Amino acid sequence: MAKGKVSKTVGTLGDYLREQRVGAQLSLRQLAEQAGVSNPYLSQIERGLRRPSAEVLQQIAKALRISAEQLYLRAGIVSPDDGVGGSVELAILADTALTERQRQSLLDVYQSFLAINQAAQAAGPDPTDEPAPAQDGPTPA
Repeated sequence: MAKGKVSKTVGTLGDYLREQRVGAQLSLRQLAEQAGVSNPYLSQIERGLRRPSAEVLQQIAKALRISAEQLYLRAGIVSPDDGVGGSVELAILADTALTERQRQSLLDVYQSFLAINQAAQAAGPDPTDEPAPAQDGPTPA
């Protein structure tokens, strides 16, 4: 991964994590140990150099005794604009039957569908997208 900040959202995540860690009176090393991640990796997350997976965020949230959803919001995994509080994303993230890679793939596909729908809405209704007229009785052969 290239040096420098991954994104402003991730930088915000790092700042938030640092605040929570300091508030919990934990050193970087203590939090890393409790969350099951390496000390350098956690440091890179806090400095905005790494973008952690949802699984790592869940481990960190558990160690800090804070809401994983709050970290997902800060990391940009779940959007507060999703209407129902990101319930689809949260359901995907909570599904233990999926691997981390499968969860991320589903989230990516879901987000792409939302972006396509949002762009289509902004462009106005598509006349070719009209539902087929209802037919009465059996369809002729």
